Amino acid sequence: MLGHSFAGAHDRVVVTRTDQAGVRITAIDCLDAELPFDPERNTASRAVLELVLLANGEDQGFALEVHKGIPLASGMGGSAASAVAAVVAANALLSTPQEMEVLYAAACTGEAAASGAPHGDNVAPSLMGGLVIAPRRGAPVRVPVPDWLHVGLVHPHCRLETRESRAVLAAPFPLDQVTAQLEGLALVFSGCYQGDAELLKRGLYDVLAEPRRAPLIPGFDAVKEAALDCGALGASISGGGPSVFGWFASRADAERGVASMQSAFAGVSLASDAYVGPVAGPKAEVI
Repeated sequence: MLGHSFAGAHDRVVVTRTDQAGVRITAIDCLDAELPFDPERNTASRAVLELVLLANGEDQGFALEVHKGIPLASGMGGSAASAVAAVVAANALLSTPQEMEVLYAAACTGEAAASGAPHGDNVAPSLMGGLVIAPRRGAPVRVPVPDWLHVGLVHPHCRLETRESRAVLAAPFPLDQVTAQLEGLALVFSGCYQGDAELLKRGLYDVLAEPRRAPLIPGFDAVKEAALDCGALGASISGGGPSVFGWFASRADAERGVASMQSAFAGVSLASDAYVGPVAGPKAEVI
């Protein structure tokens, strides 16, 4: 229900209006794997199909070219990025452009084509930029963050499918753990609104998903400890993993943090890529 964008790896989707009704994919540029051309199974095309439906079935067709820049199954929001890019581009071609709430619903439907559920934690920040609350219904809500707050993210060269990482969360959580997590969330929100690093540090933890997902990520404990040792306000799993992130009080701290995190992944024989940028990251735009 909460996520943020960051500058770095990104997807691009080229959308062209066509005389033929419907949505089709004409090209996919992806080095990681073969992605489906079926409009119902690809996140980008499925999102545009839903957008057309929500826009009262506007009688026009779209052709899509998908260019993947975000690694697949990385915990970096790649499926949502394609869905959002396609929706934003297609919306610019509609005779009646749709409001944010409609774009959000359409992109969430596209996300479900890949992950199995229409969750918006990656969709919302891709649409709006920065740190964003992703509600089940209604438009997303932007949360202000201080300019000095930076994210350092390290993506190890391995894959963890979203469906697999979601499966380990199926069992119920004890009430005391849920209460502890809600306390942390409240502290994070307060720290963001007040620009208070100490409040962020008190609240930036995960007692729900992290303990269950950590065993799926080689070297996770050492990588998290490396981030904290370099001054991270908190560190945990990015999305469903295997990427790991830390929030830092400056870009310099984040740069040091990702270097140490990469060394920790190297300790378990995993090469990795590192990204650093403001938590108040960019949104999807038409270029």
